[in-house]
Amino acid sequence: ALFGQQDVHAPLTPPANRKPAPAFHLAAEDGKKVQLSDYRGKVLLLNFWATDCGGCVLEIPSIIDIQKEYRDQGFTAVGVSMDISYEGLKNAAEAWSRVTPFVQKHAVNYPIAMGDDAISKAYDLNSFPATYLIDKSGKVAAAYVGVLINKDAVAGNIKSLLSEPVMQ
Repeated sequence: ALFGQQDVHAPLTPPANRKPAPAFHLAAEDGKKVQLSDYRGKVLLLNFWATDCGGCVLEIPSIIDIQKEYRDQGFTAVGVSMDISYEGLKNAAEAWSRVTPFVQKHAVNYPIAMGDDAISKAYDLNSFPATYLIDKSGKVAAAYVGVLINKDAVAGNIKSLLSEPVMQ
């Protein structure tokens, strides 16, 4: 059985009402840091997921397709694995031992970082998958809690965000 809401839609928050996305500094598998500021000037789809979360696995092909379609237009997706807390694992090494084969098997074409308690609290994560569209200025433009099966609705929001200027 899948948990969480499916086919989630989220309208874009008007630019004047958007709140800054919580900053983060997470480790990628190669040890490099992944941080929100790296994506300033781009539209970012930030997806919180876990390898054993059925809804998460279900939506990953849509995110792969969206990344393929928009990556050359000022967009990127970033997956944040929440396997440590979701699975009750001891550490990042144990989590990467699950995440790496999963990413390879599913041919994930966007960066993956390892989530931690700090990012979970910052984004007030209560269920997975949870996905945030962050505008070029680093503000949360839309939040989806549930499965992003409706790829066209998400793509429409991305296209709108790509056409917006960077605000201060």
